Amino acid sequence: MDPRPAPSRGSTAARVAARRGTDAGVMLTAASGAPIALGRGLAATLEADRARWPLWLPVALGLGIAVYLASPVEPPRWSGAALMGGLLLLLLIARRAAWITALLLALTSAAIGFVVAQEHAHSVAAPVLAERLGPTTVSGRVLQVEHRPGRPRLTLTDVAIARLAPANTPARVRITLTPTRAPPPGTWITTRAILSPPPRPAAPDAFPFPRRAWFERLGAVGFAVAPWTVSDPAPTPDVGARLTAAREAARVTVAERLRAGLPPSEGALAAALATGDRGAVPKPVQQAFRDAGVAHLLAISGLHMSMIAALLFAGARGLLALWPRAALRLDLKKPAAVLALMGTAGYLLLSGANVPAQRAFLMTGLVLLAVLLNRTAISPRVVALAAAAVLLAQPQALAGPSFQMSFAAVLALVAVWELASPRLATWRRAKEGGAGRWLIRATALYLGGILLTSLVAGLATMPFAAFHFNRVAVWGLATNLLAVPIMGLWVMPWLLAAIALVPLGLEGAVLPPLGWGLSALRWTAETVAAWPGASASVPSMPTWGLAAVTLGGLWLCLWRRPWRLLGVVALAAGLASPWSRPPPDLLVHDDGRTLAVRAADGGLILSPGRANGFARRLWRDRWGGESREPWPAPGAGTTDGTFRCDPLGCVLRRRGRVVALAWTRAALAEDCPRADVVVTPLPAPSDSACPGPMLVIDGRRLARDGTHALWLGDGASQNRAGRIRVRSAAQAMGDRPWSSSSDRDP
Repeated sequence: MDPRPAPSRGSTAARVAARRGTDAGVMLTAASGAPIALGRGLAATLEADRARWPLWLPVALGLGIAVYLASPVEPPRWSGAALMGGLLLLLLIARRAAWITALLLALTSAAIGFVVAQEHAHSVAAPVLAERLGPTTVSGRVLQVEHRPGRPRLTLTDVAIARLAPANTPARVRITLTPTRAPPPGTWITTRAILSPPPRPAAPDAFPFPRRAWFERLGAVGFAVAPWTVSDPAPTPDVGARLTAAREAARVTVAERLRAGLPPSEGALAAALATGDRGAVPKPVQQAFRDAGVAHLLAISGLHMSMIAALLFAGARGLLALWPRAALRLDLKKPAAVLALMGTAGYLLLSGANVPAQRAFLMTGLVLLAVLLNRTAISPRVVALAAAAVLLAQPQALAGPSFQMSFAAVLALVAVWELASPRLATWRRAKEGGAGRWLIRATALYLGGILLTSLVAGLATMPFAAFHFNRVAVWGLATNLLAVPIMGLWVMPWLLAAIALVPLGLEGAVLPPLGWGLSALRWTAETVAAWPGASASVPSMPTWGLAAVTLGGLWLCLWRRPWRLLGVVALAAGLASPWSRPPPDLLVHDDGRTLAVRAADGGLILSPGRANGFARRLWRDRWGGESREPWPAPGAGTTDGTFRCDPLGCVLRRRGRVVALAWTRAALAEDCPRADVVVTPLPAPSDSACPGPMLVIDGRRLARDGTHALWLGDGASQNRAGRIRVRSAAQAMGDRPWSSSSDRDP
């Protein structure tokens, strides 16, 4: 016990002790209350942005679709419906707080997206060819014609294939014809062709074409080895088939008339802008448009639809204004809006109704409907409604570049419009300075609008272009500043006139000026594409990076309060993600003979030959381009000595690992005892006959799992097998209906 007396209440020591205790209590209270204060602050901010909550429902819908599409295995069919039912029940009984209701609505929307995607995947189920077949006799009705230089490509439906039972016959088949004139849509034809299943991705985590083919009910692709003939007798099509054939015939007629009346390149560009068929556009021209950053001008999207709507709206309103009785008694905007809506609907059908065109039509239609109802025409809610409509009708579109890039551009433009529209409206209404100042102001607004929209749309779509195509257009802003006015002020008015005159056979009167505008567009793209560094390749972005970019962009565009700037953090993380993982050391195509080895300079050393050209280009784009070093000749090696070849195969030594590439059985027998990894196109012997390697990638495995990518770890590690990472195309696709042959038949 302390013998000293306790300090009195008024003493200095007592005051000091009391003050220290109070400070400690305040610090403890502040520390414990910080999370509460932060939570209250976030809740207050969320409540202040309550009007924006509904904009996140389509995002939740897309999240549910993404969960279904990205699942490594097919979920039980009852799981999504059970989850949705439980959430709806909670939504009915738990309505005490607004944020709880909002959270449950978002979860329910995600469950709806999951169920819609799953049910749509099952509803389109159709047989898929299990293995290469042919030459064999194929007959069917022409559903779609794609005009390509030299060899048109057909999509056939109501297919019959010789030596294949009807239960195993694909619903649709895509065939490239021999050099000949394509049959018109709706024709029943017979030909001989070699067919294959839809090809697997040429690299792990690359775009899964089998999934897209599944949703298109496309069960086989191939090429004809004989001319086509008309089937006799041809079955009588139903009403739906006749309407589809009529639409496709109209598209073919318009495309052929435009190509016939213009020079080859300009005719192909005109057909692409009118019907969406870009197959006839020469590859160098398409590449020039991509490198110059104006490839969006060739894909029918919001730009084209809005230009058509604006031309029809302004033209109809101007013509009606010439009728005094209508001008005095009617609100001319409304009949003009009706005519513009009808015209854009016709353009949608003519263009083939792809995802960007559907989104653009929905957006344009909602804007015109807002004009009819005297409502605000441009708002994020319009974008949200259009996104929800597309996702409910075609949930698989979420994973495609068309959906991602088109909605990213539109949402970013609408968000910028929300910020800038009050100031722009004030400047537009200013009347000081007379007609000359007004003309200067109008010109500045137009050019500034092109500059701003090009900058915003280019920045918004850049991450998605990098993810899907591994390329970024450096001079896209400058090209758009030149090309968009040519498109809007010259090309689209003449193109609209040409389309309108095709049924009358009078399109030749307007084709020359249309050709001049298209030549100017092509010249602009080719000139900019030839500039040094016009386009830059970027490494492959991981899926989590794309998710971070998407979430960051949505957070930045959908909220209004300053906390929206937190989206920049997610954007930065996603944009940095391509450099967060090392590229593979070795790539092996499913034929076992097309390979790529990582060189010391960071590029890829590609195996000799021209086979699998698409895979070679994809590997170069995704993983750093081609090395300056060639594939070693027999008896030679690379400059760093890590990769050497002989007539029987090659050996790669890296980080203490030995990888043997064996072309013959003799090389296989020699490499089995001493290599850590053996790669061969031949069937490998049993484990007892080849006990040495930790990993064997042979012809059977390649045929089953597709392209393989290998990352070689440190050979000095104790856990040697764990340090070699392998990923195949089959692993990336998972066990889904579109990737598992056992689940392909409905």
